[in-house]
Amino acid sequence: MTSAIQVVVAAYVQTNQLDALLDLKAHREQLAASIRDRDDFDFGVLLGQLEGDIGAIEAGIRRLRAGADSRVDTDL
Repeated sequence: MTSAIQVVVAAYVQTNQLDALLDLKAHREQLAASIRDRDDFDFGVLLGQLEGDIGAIEAGIRRLRAGADSRVDTDL
């Protein structure tokens, strides 16, 4: 089953919105950083989800950048 973040990332990749993906990644990283050192509750499941989200977002960023690189190569 496709996760919600994968659907969002796919939409941003399809519409070539690199800045939106970078913002989304930064937001997820800020969330993870804000809970990583807390000891009042076990946030392991949430951290795992955030890390998975960040991985999916990074994959989308790589796809966009690879596509941009290939377009530059064909323009030469």
